Amino acid sequence: MGNDDALSWLDDVAQQRRDAGLRRELRPRTPAPATIDLASNDYLGLVRHPEVIDGAMAALRRWGAGATGSRLVTGTTTEHELLERELAEFVGAESGLVFSSGYTANLGVVTALSGKGSLIVSDAGSHASLVDACRLSRAQVQVSPRGDVDAVRDALATRTEERALVLTDSVFSADGDLAPVRELHRVCREYGAVLVVDEAHAIGVRGDGGRGLVHEVGLAGEPDLVITATLSKSLASQGGVVLGDARIRAHLIDAARPFIFDTGLAPAAVGAARAALGVLRREPELATAVLDRARDLARIAGVPAPESAVVSVVLGDAQRAFDAAQDCRERGLHVGCFRPPSVPEGTSRLRLTARATITPDELATIETVLTEILAGAPA
Repeated sequence: MGNDDALSWLDDVAQQRRDAGLRRELRPRTPAPATIDLASNDYLGLVRHPEVIDGAMAALRRWGAGATGSRLVTGTTTEHELLERELAEFVGAESGLVFSSGYTANLGVVTALSGKGSLIVSDAGSHASLVDACRLSRAQVQVSPRGDVDAVRDALATRTEERALVLTDSVFSADGDLAPVRELHRVCREYGAVLVVDEAHAIGVRGDGGRGLVHEVGLAGEPDLVITATLSKSLASQGGVVLGDARIRAHLIDAARPFIFDTGLAPAAVGAARAALGVLRREPELATAVLDRARDLARIAGVPAPESAVVSVVLGDAQRAFDAAQDCRERGLHVGCFRPPSVPEGTSRLRLTARATITPDELATIETVLTEILAGAPA
């Protein structure tokens, strides 16, 4: 059984991935990219906005480069608390709590509100952070088909656990479809469950002035609904937030391990997010613009009009999708390429993300490149 190389199995796995067209590699950006960006989540085009950069710089100069400790020790500044109040007011929630990332926000809220003796019903389309939260929760977990309200109802109606959580993205990240949030909340209310909605891809895009899908469907401020979101998409920064009833905030401070044991979000990121939120509140038309550009991209790609900033162009085969994305890059267009395990087998795709600030000239280039590459991509 001797083997001088205990990691030799990694070579076999890497070759299998190469054969399947699933090998991934890092591609560093340049400060002034030569490509048109249809791959990032900078939906509102604020990542280089002067006010956002100034907000980051001001916080950096005032508080220093790092948070210096966990939020419970030295990692909370007045800037953090201001951001929490401003985000809560923006989406219509009672309170907010900022985490170091959207990933840790989901881990924190799900594990702290569940545990042994509880049930979690998680949508099959939920983000990986919610999936991992389920795995860490020690709760009984049922996965419901994507957007299937009846399956959620059946799981809640037959449960024996005293407490239950229902988890869903509001905008599913791979294809941009909307979850039936209003219907899910109605079922949760009927059976005494709490609904957790990840609004990562909805804040800044859906709802009045970008306040999110929960606000749009009239559920803002409901005590049995919790919003999670990231600051790294429309708000052009980094970090995550949980928004909801003040009792939830207090409980997370006491019980959420990713909050208690992680270093707080760096002040510069907090300052940038506050500035980006300020721009969005002053220019609510940005939320309309990003959906307009998404419809333009869908028309060019020949796919149905989207409900969010995400435009999904399913090509099927993983290698086909990868080759098409490479061809786009070589012609000055950076697009996302989603392959398993990010999407199911046979549904590999180009994932185009709209940006409110796409110019007419950029749109013309996008149309030329995408039209030719999609027409030439082998079926």
